[in-house]
Amino acid sequence: MSTGQGASLNGFRPFGSANLWNQDISGSPVDSNSSAIINFIGPTVGMHADFGSGQYQGSNIGIPYSVVNGTQTPVNITFTAYGDESDPGPMPVPGSAPIEGDPNPGNGDRHVLVLDNSNCFLYELYSAFPNGNGSWNAASAAVWDLLADQQRPWTWTSADAAGLPIFPGLVRYDEVAAGRIQHAIRFTLPVSRSAMVLPATHSAGSSTSASAPPMGMRLRLKSGYDISGFSANTQVILTAMKKYGLIMADNGSAMYISGAPDSRWDNDDLHDLGQVPASAFEVVQMGTVYTGSNVPQGAAPTINSFTATPTSVSSGTSATLAWDVGNAGYVIVSPQVGAVRGTTVTVQPGQTTTYTLYATNQFGRSTATVTVTVQ
Repeated sequence: MSTGQGASLNGFRPFGSANLWNQDISGSPVDSNSSAIINFIGPTVGMHADFGSGQYQGSNIGIPYSVVNGTQTPVNITFTAYGDESDPGPMPVPGSAPIEGDPNPGNGDRHVLVLDNSNCFLYELYSAFPNGNGSWNAASAAVWDLLADQQRPWTWTSADAAGLPIFPGLVRYDEVAAGRIQHAIRFTLPVSRSAMVLPATHSAGSSTSASAPPMGMRLRLKSGYDISGFSANTQVILTAMKKYGLIMADNGSAMYISGAPDSRWDNDDLHDLGQVPASAFEVVQMGTVYTGSNVPQGAAPTINSFTATPTSVSSGTSATLAWDVGNAGYVIVSPQVGAVRGTTVTVQPGQTTTYTLYATNQFGRSTATVTVTVQ
């Protein structure tokens, strides 16, 4: 991945081919309730590209992202709402990272998305506000291992209402220009069912109707829908909708698809997506629909040990933290370290510090602590 705001991924696909975002569903069966769900959405509702070039009412159009390298200093994140369902910092989020809605983000979702191209982690913040010292306040935050097929704990939110990562569902100019989108596309609807289907792990709906779409529901543009009249770039987007579909990820405007802002977008071309109505789509067969009554249950990770060697150091010298963890999807060490792979990390505490190991899987999180004393 290149570095910078809106940088090209140069063909890299987050999470790999096994992940549900990247699943080819062109041949998957249609859900038995597809017609009722499309009618619930409104068959005449047209798509809308919620991204583009330039600004709308003083704000950039779309959800921005930036790519940093391993030299980016990790900073603390202070949570203002959903800290118990968030991944702790530190995170390598620059103080100047673009915020959704810049240069006037106001009281919108204020998403911040940062990819680390050296360690291959994705960091996503919701309702993010920078502090003057480089740290951030955020309502919630999630870390995603770009090299794994990771799932949030059941019922936990992320920076998105469905408990999903946002970045892999964005339409990006670099992939459209390359002629191929290899993932599903994030979209929103104003009303959702209080339920979820994978890959979603969190619901945020109010409806109990079986015709209301649950979070994680996937739409597919019908194979016979004629896209030949659209521009070449728009055909790339529509082709992806036939092969990978759309995944419902949040409550919002009807049939709004998400993408990253870029000065190279042709807004007139993107506006043509409004010609495609909801009736041109079908619901891909859903697996188990989960509500509060049937959420999968299981064991959180087991932390067999978490140690420091040595446990006492002089200022400016190093200690090695080591852990033995079972059944964890990912681990975070806080403070100073952040998301990390492997089973050891070297730290240089400037003062006596208690380190916390967070081990997380789809059923929850376990923690352990160790203190390094600075003489």
